[in-house]
Amino acid sequence: MQFGTPYHFRTKFINFVVADFDGTYHAILGRPSLTKFMAVPHYSYLVLKMPTEKGVLTVRGNVYTAYTCEEESFKITEAIDLSIQMGETVSQAAQVSSDQLKLPEQQAPRKNTKSKEHKEVQLVDGDPEKTALIRANLDAK
Repeated sequence: MQFGTPYHFRTKFINFVVADFDGTYHAILGRPSLTKFMAVPHYSYLVLKMPTEKGVLTVRGNVYTAYTCEEESFKITEAIDLSIQMGETVSQAAQVSSDQLKLPEQQAPRKNTKSKEHKEVQLVDGDPEKTALIRANLDAK
């Protein structure tokens, strides 16, 4: 692996673990790699500094590119999460029996029985279907 320009660079041999997955980064350097280069990262400024024979080598990252990579990474993660949730929902739906899928039949509304203890009051003028029953002598429960 080499950092820098042809005139000011640092080269080290590093073994990589290659992972075949969709990601936004081309390579992720861990502590062993940073230690081998004696590099110091500053994550807020996206700067990596390391010593060379010609002085300190500064490798600068691009904030826009880093932001775009993070945004893409979030979209991929969200899509994977939705895919997992959909798979779980489909598997749970396959376990539901056909009896549970039937809609319950609605019961006919009860007919109000008028008695001497109740009084029917119309709630909306001109609409005889919107009424309420009022009862006197209620128990204090």
